Amino acid sequence: MKLGKTHLIGMIFALLLILVDVIFFFNDKIFFFLIGIALVVLALPFVAGIIIETNLEREKNERFLEFSRNLAESVKSGTPIGQSIINMRSKNFGSLTGHIQKLANQISLGIPINQSFQIFAADIGSNTIQRAVTLIREAELAGGQIDRILDSVAKSIYQIEKLKKERKAAIYNLVVQGYIIFFIFIGIMLIMQFKILPLTADIGSLGGISSFDRASELPGVTGARATPEQLARPFLYLLLVQGTFTGFAVGKLAEGSMKAGIKHSFILVITAFLISTGAKAFL
Repeated sequence: MKLGKTHLIGMIFALLLILVDVIFFFNDKIFFFLIGIALVVLALPFVAGIIIETNLEREKNERFLEFSRNLAESVKSGTPIGQSIINMRSKNFGSLTGHIQKLANQISLGIPINQSFQIFAADIGSNTIQRAVTLIREAELAGGQIDRILDSVAKSIYQIEKLKKERKAAIYNLVVQGYIIFFIFIGIMLIMQFKILPLTADIGSLGGISSFDRASELPGVTGARATPEQLARPFLYLLLVQGTFTGFAVGKLAEGSMKAGIKHSFILVITAFLISTGAKAFL
């Protein structure tokens, strides 16, 4: 992903917020909460870019389906495939319009159709379109019935997009359940942190060694005697790990891509961090 103005602005604001936090709130309970806000400001432009890129790829796939159908109809009428692409140069295909115009310009300049389609697929970067273009290129090289190949490509893309939408609709309930379970888990962790652990502070064990003395051996807990806050720290780590992998799993199930799960992981991890640190700061 290329860094743009939005990313740089996010970085600058995040660094300023961290600097202010370190200078004025270093020993305050609100310190980690402000760190979470800074992380949101830093990561939000990148996550938004990934979401926009994913939606743009989906739109290009849908527009390529429309382009393939129009191209197939034109070739069936007897117009050569190269001339058909040039004739469609002025039509509106949404986010795919610029790529189609470039393809038509290359063909009109005498660049072979096979090479032009290869550049076309590389510029778009969609796996679905790359597979479809490969079929069109091979059919054009073999000199077969290109209109039938174009029809098959259009039907194939339609079926792929249809299956993606059906899978997303079928998995929607599981996605909602995943979010609900995660927030229930956050609630349980908060109850453990603010209700149960403080109640055990005065409970000792055999030999006069308290439960908090033994808990000092836990990872992330230092000191001769552990406090409830130190015991609650692993809960935050657990929430962050669970949120990360839950988001990736949700993205893979719903959209078939780990990349699509980044937005879910971001939402869950940031929400867990802000709720946990905010509860410590304000409760």
